[in-house]
Amino acid sequence: MVFARKMIVVCADDYGLSGGVCDAIEQLIAAGRLSATGAMTGLPAWRRRAGSLRQTVASSPADIGLHFTLTEQRPITAAPGLAVDGRLPTIGRLIRQSLAGALPSEAVRTELRAQLDAFEDVWGAPPDFIDGHQHAHLLPGVRGVVIEEMAARYADHPIWMRACAEAPAEAARRRVGLSKALVIGSLGAGLGRAAAKRGVPTNDSFRGLYDFSDRLPYREVFRASLKGSGRRILVHCHPGIVDEELRALDPLLEPRERELAYLSSDACGEDLAAAGLHPARFRDIGA
Repeated sequence: MVFARKMIVVCADDYGLSGGVCDAIEQLIAAGRLSATGAMTGLPAWRRRAGSLRQTVASSPADIGLHFTLTEQRPITAAPGLAVDGRLPTIGRLIRQSLAGALPSEAVRTELRAQLDAFEDVWGAPPDFIDGHQHAHLLPGVRGVVIEEMAARYADHPIWMRACAEAPAEAARRRVGLSKALVIGSLGAGLGRAAAKRGVPTNDSFRGLYDFSDRLPYREVFRASLKGSGRRILVHCHPGIVDEELRALDPLLEPRERELAYLSSDACGEDLAAAGLHPARFRDIGA
C-alpha cells in the first residue's frame, strides 16, 4: 500500500537580495525542493529578477511572499526613527528599541506599506504570505502593525503570516538550534493567537534554525527539521550562490552555498521521502 506524503512548506528567505540568491532559489523551486520564497522588495534584484521568478513558478507553482525588511538594508521610505544615514538598524538595535517600547509605529507601517506596494507593483497580485527578515516581524511594535495591515489590506482574501514559535519540548527533541529556537520563540510568543483573532492564518510549527556554522553538516540540520509533530509545518532556509552583489549586502555567505548543495542533491529528496514529507504551498497545509 502506498501512503500519501504529509505536506509541509519549505520556504527560502531573501529572494531579491542578490542575483546569486535568486538563481539558487529559482533552481530549487524548479526542482520541487522549495514550495515558497519571501521577497525583499526594497532591493534592486527584486525588480530585476521578478520576471524570471514568474516564469519559474508558472511551470513549478510555489508561494511568493513579502520578506518584510526592517534591518541592515536601505528602506524604501525615509523611515524616521528607524533608519540612520539611510540604512535600517541592526537586528540587535531593533530588538532593543522594540523591548523599550521605542519603535516608531507609523514609520514601521509606512515602510510595510511601501514594501507591499513594491511587491504588488511588480508581481501584479498580493503576496501569498508575509514574514520578516531576521524574524523582525515578531517583535512588539512590529507584529501588531503587520497583523493590522494584513487584516485590513487583504480582508477579502487573507494571506498567511509566519509564526516562529515552537513548543520547547519539540525543539529540544531536535537537538539542533535549540537556544536560537527558544529566543526566537519567546520573542514570537502569542503571535499565532493575535493573528487568528484578526483572521490571519499562520503555521503551527517553525523549523530550520541553526547557528549557520559548519560544525554540523546542513543535511543533519534539515533532517532534524523533518522530525516531530505539527499540522501546519514550515521549514525555512537560506540557499544562495555567493556573488559580489551578495558580498556587498549581507555577511551570510558560505552557509548559503552549503544549503544549496544539499537541497539540490539526491540526498535531500531521499530524506524527504524517508520522512514521508513533501514540499507544498500554504493552502495545501490547511488554514
